[in-house]
Amino acid sequence: MDKKLDSKKRVSPSVTAFIGAFITLVGGFFLSYNYIQSQKVLAYDYMASTFYDGNVVENLQVEILSEEEDNTREEIKPTEFTGEIRDDYIGYLTIPKINLTKGFLDYRSSENHVDKNILVVAGSNYPDTEKGNFIIAGHSGTGWNSFFNDLFRLGRGDKIYISYLGKKYEYEIVNIYTQPKTGKLAIYRDFDKTTLTLITCTNDDSTTQTVYISELTNIIEE
Repeated sequence: MDKKLDSKKRVSPSVTAFIGAFITLVGGFFLSYNYIQSQKVLAYDYMASTFYDGNVVENLQVEILSEEEDNTREEIKPTEFTGEIRDDYIGYLTIPKINLTKGFLDYRSSENHVDKNILVVAGSNYPDTEKGNFIIAGHSGTGWNSFFNDLFRLGRGDKIYISYLGKKYEYEIVNIYTQPKTGKLAIYRDFDKTTLTLITCTNDDSTTQTVYISELTNIIEE
């Protein structure tokens, strides 16, 4: 009687082999999927960094145009510094919606590099320049220096803050647009407004960059 029960409980070798093969197949699928996904992430990070690598950003050709149809061009007059170059943060960028606070440097500093920090683009006017344009570029992706990875979550009306020389400058996003990565960038803004421009790679598109234009709405004493 016991022998009959034992024989009924046994699983045939063919069933065991089938189950083993199925488990191996499923495991192999997930390993392959994870590997492919990781390679996609690495590929995106690489492509995202090609535009913002080395001297490309430092030599980024920026053309600032009016929002009007005549596309009047603005002469770029960067903030002039005569003092010693500082390698520590001179101010902070804060974007509450994406929980980002990041320091920025004197644009002449060797640490003002997109691979190390957010980068103050040469030709910028710091926030205390009336009707000026403060321009910052940053990496997107999954690397440790992808400070602008979540910018794609921003929309018109969202607030951005710059803390600089004892004052907090409040900006509101008024326009978001994309442009191809060519080493050149057109910034469309209202010349009668004090503006902040943020630049980063477009989310899930390694061929374009996204530009966020915001305008000054308030200045708060800190």
